[in-house]
Amino acid sequence: MKKLKYNWLPDFVYGGIDGAITTFAVVAGVVGAQLSTPVILILGFANLLADGFSMAAAKYSSDKAELQRIQYIKQIEYKSIEEKPEEEQKEVKTILKSFGFKDENLDRAQKVITSDPDIWVKVMLNHEFNVIEENIDPKKGAIATFWSFLVVGIIPLSGYVYQSLFSWEGDMFAITSLATLIALFVVGTIKARFSKQNWLLSGLETTGIGGLAAAIAYFVGSVLAGLLGVS
Repeated sequence: MKKLKYNWLPDFVYGGIDGAITTFAVVAGVVGAQLSTPVILILGFANLLADGFSMAAAKYSSDKAELQRIQYIKQIEYKSIEEKPEEEQKEVKTILKSFGFKDENLDRAQKVITSDPDIWVKVMLNHEFNVIEENIDPKKGAIATFWSFLVVGIIPLSGYVYQSLFSWEGDMFAITSLATLIALFVVGTIKARFSKQNWLLSGLETTGIGGLAAAIAYFVGSVLAGLLGVS
């Protein structure tokens, strides 16, 4: 049975959103505490790499665990087909009826599916256990998540890198905030491609979440700097 090409877009989108929001929050917290650009860069890049690795590792572990669960279910289904085929055939017929198959078409479809154990088990996986294994690849998922975290997550830091290299004077936080919110909006609209949400609402929602996280971090940084006497 031919395996479908891995769809990395969901991993890229969610990795990118998390990368942008967490790094933006770190930058906002440091700016709120009125600390220097070097501190922003140190904390920002430390978070970018460490959190990106952590998210990729979590993706790898969760996908690997899911594949193990699927293999376990498959073993049970193959065994059930051998030991109680009539009962499993009835389950296939029930599934087909839910799709509108009737009479001769129902019997024909059932025979076609149950004539191949691999297809039979796949149908049971998809429709009895709600399991879809085609887009589960621990290594590819981890790589896509990590790189998207870095690519999108570096946006809140890029302005400060430029400022540090070329000693540019200006309100870098305002520029960085605008660039990050635009990036979050774009990624949010892409997210709508694999959900039922309107693309504009998806973009605004993602932007709003990122902006709120940054606002909270800025406020906390400002308050703690005042309490601790940091200047």
